[in-house]
Amino acid sequence: MFTIRNRLLLIGALLIASVWALFPRGVTVRHEAPDGAVTYREESRFPLKWGLDLAGGMYMALEIDESKQAVADKADQLDRALTVLRQRIDQFGVEEPNIQRAGDDKIIVELPGIDDEQRALDIVRKQAFLEFQITDKTGAFERVLPRLDEILRARGAGVTAGAGSATDAPVDPLAGIFAGGDSGKAAQDSAAQDSTNAIFGATREGPLSRFIIPGQTPGEYLVAMPNALTVESYLSIPEVRAAMPPGKELLWGNDTIPINTELYRSFYMVDARAIITGDALIDAIPQQYPAEGTVVAFTLNNEGGRRFRQETSRHVGDYMAIVLDDKVMGRPPVIQSAIGTRGQITMGGRRFQDATDLALVLRAGALPVPLRVAEIRKIGASLGQDSIEQGRNAGLLAIGLVITIMLVYYRFSGMLAVIGLAFYTLATLAVLAAFNATLTLPGLAGFVLSIGMAVDANFLIFERIREELTAGKMVRTAINEGFDHAWSAIVDTHVTTALTAVILYQFGTGPVRGFAVALLAGLAASMVSAIFIVRTLFLLWLQRTNATQPLSI
Repeated sequence: MFTIRNRLLLIGALLIASVWALFPRGVTVRHEAPDGAVTYREESRFPLKWGLDLAGGMYMALEIDESKQAVADKADQLDRALTVLRQRIDQFGVEEPNIQRAGDDKIIVELPGIDDEQRALDIVRKQAFLEFQITDKTGAFERVLPRLDEILRARGAGVTAGAGSATDAPVDPLAGIFAGGDSGKAAQDSAAQDSTNAIFGATREGPLSRFIIPGQTPGEYLVAMPNALTVESYLSIPEVRAAMPPGKELLWGNDTIPINTELYRSFYMVDARAIITGDALIDAIPQQYPAEGTVVAFTLNNEGGRRFRQETSRHVGDYMAIVLDDKVMGRPPVIQSAIGTRGQITMGGRRFQDATDLALVLRAGALPVPLRVAEIRKIGASLGQDSIEQGRNAGLLAIGLVITIMLVYYRFSGMLAVIGLAFYTLATLAVLAAFNATLTLPGLAGFVLSIGMAVDANFLIFERIREELTAGKMVRTAINEGFDHAWSAIVDTHVTTALTAVILYQFGTGPVRGFAVALLAGLAASMVSAIFIVRTLFLLWLQRTNATQPLSI
């Protein structure tokens, strides 16, 4: 049995925890300027977020991308993509999202109250198809480069660089500016570099070759950032793509490389056959090390580990590109020994948040079909400001009527119930904030319904106390027996309602789940409020009056 002192200490702890859960917190907010510059700053935000219907959010319509190849059985592929998207967004942390099919070829995604729209967009549309491919060491791109220049000349591409372009400089001055690399490969890389320089020097005036310089590793090529779009457009021409060496493909890197005062973008010639894909991946964890920077450590299943060990043992000393969604992640590392079930993707100086997002989409799995964003927009509250104000006024009126009825009908006991109701409100909001819930209109409906449950519990208790007083029992005895006899009825009503809420949460989606979460939080708070808080207030009153005064009820 709790003493009054222990009860008050516990109530104080619950109040402090509730206030702490509702205290505004600092969050990192991404801001993008009109010139494309991105900055991050700390802002103080209230932990409870409003849903899409109350405060707006982000709306996206995704559809199957058949630009590269036709997709068979669209309905089944869309259902699988829907499952992957739900897993990603659940891990992303957006509460109360609405993700559903629209017709046979679209998925609608609604994300309420998100802070970083670009990050959410990247996570949703990323295919997350992971491959490990060996970079080319045969000089295949250098050999085909004269042919590519001929194709571009036939199409009327220019053959002279603009005045003052950084790419007009000869290749030789860039030799030796790269540092590091594997010592065991130094001689081989040097010979390959000499051969490459000779070929590039002979074809330096071609429409494509004049923009390209060799990189540090076999199969790596660099393009100055001002020329990257031009080179990318050249390489995407169907005739150019058809002239590529068989069994090889060109892939762009995901990062830029600084050389002196210039920024360069890299692309790689790799073997088209992947030694292994991400289908065998079972886990991915973001990590950060002082020396290596940000990495994503991954784990393969037993079969994948066996194949990976077998393939990498054949390519010891070669460079392996880690490819995600047709982009090479970082600079390809050299395979120094056979690799088994564990490895890592090095992301260099990128933010830890980028590694977290990459690990998230790898764990959720690759999309079964490519998706493209058909429509995206930031939307306002669907209810409108007038509807929100009317709903708020209606809620305040209802609470005011409940308080008035309790005070008029039960007098002093009603005042104790109102104090318990204030604790209930604070505790319910704190529980929702602790679970990072987003408050929607259905959630507010569940919250109001649980207020009715809390008041109903007080009605049951007070009426039992009245019956005991009418039977001639002492005030202390009447209060104790009133709470004890009403306990079973209160538990029955709360448990049956909670079971209904659990079923709604299990089988519902979006707004239905929001209603269930708010209802469950309110039920838990109302039990504590009616059974513990109000009883403690009665016991405190009995102690102060020595149970000598009549109870106003």
